[in-house]
Amino acid sequence: MTSLADFEPSTPVDVLHEFFQENGYLVVRRHAPEETERALGELAPHIAAAPLGHDEFLGRRTRRLGGVLARSPAARELVLAPVVMDLVERMFTPYTPNWQLNFSGIMHLEPGADAQGLHRDGSIYPVRHPSPPMVIATMWALTDFTAANGGTCIVPGSHRWDHDRLARTDEVIPVEMPAGSVLLYTGGVWHGGGTNRSNVVRTGLALQYSWSWLRQEENQYLANPPDIARTYDERLARLIGYDFGGPYLGFVNGDDPHRLLESPRDGLPQRSRRELDLRSRAIEPLRLGDVEAVAGPVAKGDVARGFTGAHLSNLPDQG
Repeated sequence: MTSLADFEPSTPVDVLHEFFQENGYLVVRRHAPEETERALGELAPHIAAAPLGHDEFLGRRTRRLGGVLARSPAARELVLAPVVMDLVERMFTPYTPNWQLNFSGIMHLEPGADAQGLHRDGSIYPVRHPSPPMVIATMWALTDFTAANGGTCIVPGSHRWDHDRLARTDEVIPVEMPAGSVLLYTGGVWHGGGTNRSNVVRTGLALQYSWSWLRQEENQYLANPPDIARTYDERLARLIGYDFGGPYLGFVNGDDPHRLLESPRDGLPQRSRRELDLRSRAIEPLRLGDVEAVAGPVAKGDVARGFTGAHLSNLPDQG
């Protein structure tokens, strides 16, 4: 078993991005020790009240907690960590005009917690691997992560594997990192929580991001309804979904959904933003499956045109 590479917070983002693309994971040591310490303090009473998992995957000695943004101001800061935002933008921009927070949750492994089965986070969507990075996950270490206390286990490079390729035991490596560090990995990487053989807990804060035109794993609008989201920084409110998913995606009453959180103001309603229009026009549309099989003999030409050239920003208003 080999150890994982890790980086200091001062590492240039170009270096981090290149490594992330090639290996499917990234560890930045002690990137936000103050914020993670505050997040642990803010979330501790909620973690203590959270139930243990009811099956093997959730972990019968693991406490899980969702909706963390409404409970922890420090967690809101971690969502917007500059190095994460930069890497998410670089990884997602070729495929989506916007991106969103997909999931937030605490994974608190108590002594005796069994290892979680290896899985790919991107498998919640019916897409074969390898595929573009639809999901980028981060795991912030609120406590030290070690091989003994169940530090997340990952399989480097597995984001490039064929869909049905499984990991050998010697390919699975535990992440060891001090509190304040962050692990990033793409949705195509095999991973899972480790076994806690120690006498201390292991607490991680999972924050995941995805393409904005995909359904979010955690329903952010119920976890952060308008009365709560209105108190958030605008960047955060837009990131959790009070924004367009892309041109013509997600408007409310024909207008920017973030205006639900703003004071009434004059001005014409907008169904997109120029920034999203420009990004959308730069994207090469994805080809999903075989055009013959999808389109059939009648609609084949229309489907092919849809795959190769149409952008939502160029479409007329519907209805």
